[in-house]
Amino acid sequence: MAIHGFHYADILVAPVISERTNDLMILENKYVFMITERATKTDVKRAIHERFGVDVKDVNIINLPRKPKRAGRFNYMSGKRRKAIVSLAEGQQIRDLTEAAG
Repeated sequence: MAIHGFHYADILVAPVISERTNDLMILENKYVFMITERATKTDVKRAIHERFGVDVKDVNIINLPRKPKRAGRFNYMSGKRRKAIVSLAEGQQIRDLTEAAG
């Protein structure tokens, strides 16, 4: 279900910065973000364009599995998580993330 009348902060939770995502940024011009559960590919594309002002070529969304957690004697499952891998158009980059990663 698409989220209408949204602000980009309602869709993008946080960028994912790791060695693997850093390699994706540099070599393949792809950026990884944690997103809300209800966000669609179109929502992510509009949010990235609104926040960073870049042209998005493609969006892939991955639903991550819940994980068992433990706090003392209490067992529970972590919440649902989704991440989006965003491919940018040729010659474009998100400077904030590229500079932070490397």
